Amino acid sequence: MNEAELEDWHDYEVGSRREIVALLRQIGEKNQLIRMLIKGEADVCVTAILAVDEDSGAIILDRSVDRAQNERIVAAGRVKCETSLDKIRILFAADGLAAATWRGEPALRADIPPTLIRLQRREYYRMPTPVSNPVRALVPVPMDAGGGMGVFPLHDISVGGIALLDNKLQLGAGVGRVIEGCRIELPEIGPIATSLEIRNSLDLTLLNQKTSRRVGCQFVDISRGGLAAVQRYITKLERERNAKLAGLA
Repeated sequence: MNEAELEDWHDYEVGSRREIVALLRQIGEKNQLIRMLIKGEADVCVTAILAVDEDSGAIILDRSVDRAQNERIVAAGRVKCETSLDKIRILFAADGLAAATWRGEPALRADIPPTLIRLQRREYYRMPTPVSNPVRALVPVPMDAGGGMGVFPLHDISVGGIALLDNKLQLGAGVGRVIEGCRIELPEIGPIATSLEIRNSLDLTLLNQKTSRRVGCQFVDISRGGLAAVQRYITKLERERNAKLAGLA
C-alpha cells in the first residue's frame, strides 16, 4: 500500500470520526489481524487492536514479539496499516506511535486516524505481486521511445487492472491512452491478452536515487477467460500471503 493507492481510492475515504471509531472497534472485537507496514513489504508486523480510547484519541495495539521491531515501529512515527472487516478491505495510516501498556502488559499506542479507506468493491482489491520473482507484462513501446515490445514488472494486480513499473520511462504518462496488444504472464496460470488504458502515473525516486514510474492501467477488452485467470492468480497470492501470516510458509 502506498500514497498513490490511497490517492486512487479517495472516493472510498471515511472522514467521520464516529464511523472511524466504530470501524476500529469492530476490527478489534472480531480479532482481525492487521498488517502493519513499517518500511513497506520489507518490514511487516502482524498486530491487532486491543482497545480504542475515543476520549484520548488513541488506539492500543498488540506489540510485536520482536523487541527490535517494536523499536523500529516507534522510531518510524508513522506506519501504514491494512486489514479487513466482513470481507471489506480497510486501509489507514497510524501516527504518533509510542510504547504503552494494556492491562499490565506491554503494548503500542497510535493516534486514531483522521481518515481511513474502506474498499467495498472486490475489483478495487489490489494484491501486491512478488518482488523477488516479478510478474512480467509485455507492452508495446511507442516508436518515439524505441518501439518494439517492452517487458515491465508488475507492482500489483486486481480484477480491474494492474500497476506496472516503468523503470526506463518508456511508456510516457499519457493518462487515457489505450495500449493494444499487451500480454501478462501469470505464474502457474499462463499468459493473458488484453488492452490497457493508462489511468494514472506516479514518478518515484528509488533508494538508489534512480527514477521509476508507477503506471496504473485498467483492463480493456479482456476476455471472460482472461478475467477468470486474473482472479485465480489473485486467489493464489491471497492463499500464499495468508499462509505466511499464519506461519505456515
